[in-house]
Amino acid sequence: MVAYRRAAGFADRESQKPMQTDSIFRFASVTKPFVTAAVMRLIEDGVVRLDDPVTRFLPDFQPRLSDGSVPVISIRHLLTHTSGLGYPFQEGSDGHYRRLDVSDGLDQPGLSLSENLRRLAAAPLTAAPGSGFRYSLGMDVMGGVVESVTGGSLRDAVRKLVTDPLGIVDTGFAVADVERLATNYFNSESVPVRITDGMVVPLDAFNGSLTFAPSRILDPNSYPSGGGGMVGTAGDVLHFLETIRLGGGPILKPETVEMMATDQLGPQAAAWGPGWGFGFGWAVLADPHAVPSPQSPGTLHWAGGYGNSWFIDRANALTVVAMTNTAFEGMSGKFVSDIRDAVYN
Repeated sequence: MVAYRRAAGFADRESQKPMQTDSIFRFASVTKPFVTAAVMRLIEDGVVRLDDPVTRFLPDFQPRLSDGSVPVISIRHLLTHTSGLGYPFQEGSDGHYRRLDVSDGLDQPGLSLSENLRRLAAAPLTAAPGSGFRYSLGMDVMGGVVESVTGGSLRDAVRKLVTDPLGIVDTGFAVADVERLATNYFNSESVPVRITDGMVVPLDAFNGSLTFAPSRILDPNSYPSGGGGMVGTAGDVLHFLETIRLGGGPILKPETVEMMATDQLGPQAAAWGPGWGFGFGWAVLADPHAVPSPQSPGTLHWAGGYGNSWFIDRANALTVVAMTNTAFEGMSGKFVSDIRDAVYN
């Protein structure tokens, strides 16, 4: 049962186009749970195993440690962000990823997956696989694994394994209706600034910056980024997350959902700040007092750089989705904690 649903503000400020409940949003990292669900289906089917080496599927993907050795990166490492990979937005302008022109999956329209993985593999790993949590392009690599396993595109795999069984039609790696696509903005101190291709936005939490290209989703030659390439509606995200909250059927088995919802790393991972561990596809609240948060231990949460956030508090039978077109306020600003606190108060 949906207890509350509302659209507010503008889908496009310049034209005063109002936001609608079926407006379409660029997901950024809200993509990751959908792709993770597809991977877990493949694991259920026995075609992929968590401890398989990535080279079983992508023989040429062999990034090295700083000493020149090639460690084993597993599927588990990719899914839990413990592969030793990183993101360009975590670096300064002279970082290895920046120099190699690695894409975060949100820029460089028309770039192919094979080329981005080639660039990524040429950069040294930041740490040995399995040694700790570092948010990364692992899910983009995972997209390459899915394509290798299925023999098709990541777009088709997510549609077949996740969205089609749920009857979801507005969410995927292409825009179902451009007229409903919300324009994206950056929350400057005065008024929101419209995000244009090539705009570099400071990301203070990582002491770095993120380069956006909103047109990327409209270019069919852009690779389907498993970490950030999807679009869709708030209703579709809610439907998917409610499926997870209620046990996973028809896309996943209950025991698979339980594994995904179990903290794999412990609160020391600080996957979404103090108190947050990480499962498969999302952060898991290990210590509410460390946040602090009114949410129950075991609450699942994730968000996306274009301005989206959600959580599932299974103990309280709650699923909350807030999709905005404002980076980064809608991802990690006061708006997110205000929504959370309003739900519990």
